[in-house]
Amino acid sequence: MMTVDELQQFLIDGFPFDPPAFVVEEVRDHRIRVRLPVLPSHGRPGGTVSGPALMSLADCTAWLAIVGHIGPVPLAVTTSLHIDFLRKPALIDVVATGTVLKLGRRLAVVEVAMVSEGGEAVIAKAQVTYSIPPGEGVDRH
Repeated sequence: MMTVDELQQFLIDGFPFDPPAFVVEEVRDHRIRVRLPVLPSHGRPGGTVSGPALMSLADCTAWLAIVGHIGPVPLAVTTSLHIDFLRKPALIDVVATGTVLKLGRRLAVVEVAMVSEGGEAVIAKAQVTYSIPPGEGVDRH
């Protein structure tokens, strides 16, 4: 299992944004917590965080949850992302919790729940499926 610092560095190496687009806050068992530091550019008319920003957070959280388990495999790629937008979030940081539901040899499935900082109500929920390159997955049989 990769540590918070290792995952953050892996993310920075792959996507060298300044400041970092996402912040890995916690990794444990089959869970990860990732923060989207909301900037004005994440907003949309109506004073809310845009759907594409939330989809990006869901996808990144799932990716980090998977590589956190299988190691730094940059070519694990999204094959499916389904998201439900449940509440209008304010323009404040969004925190995502990713839970690995399945981690197989070729596919991994992660559920991602997102809340506004300081809130408890889920603002969006996603299920993300990733394809793992041959030889990089985990045999769970």
